[in-house]
Amino acid sequence: QVQLVESGGGLVQPGGSLRLSCAASGFTFSSVAINWYRQAPGKERELVATSTRAGGSINYAHSVKDRFTISRDNAKNTMYLQMNSLKPEDTAVYYCNTVYRGRPYWGQGTQVTVSS
Repeated sequence: QVQLVESGGGLVQPGGSLRLSCAASGFTFSSVAINWYRQAPGKERELVATSTRAGGSINYAHSVKDRFTISRDNAKNTMYLQMNSLKPEDTAVYYCNTVYRGRPYWGQGTQVTVSS
């Protein structure tokens, strides 16, 4: 059974940092791309960052480039999203996602709130 479990969200002041984790199980983690999405209240879900299966290709949304870093530990079946210089507009529920055997899978999400 494919599972993605996010953790690491919370309340942080503007300019602060958080590291999100996505623990994966039920599939060969190193064989698939893993993505981070976010959804703010009243807005559509947007792609934040993508890492290909071997981490050889990484892409970021323009709004987070140079502030967020995606990484993966294939030995631990875990994906990370290091978020620095956080802004109030980064407030959202963050989800990890993968497509395995043609089917998309999502975690339950973790809330990130950036506020003073």
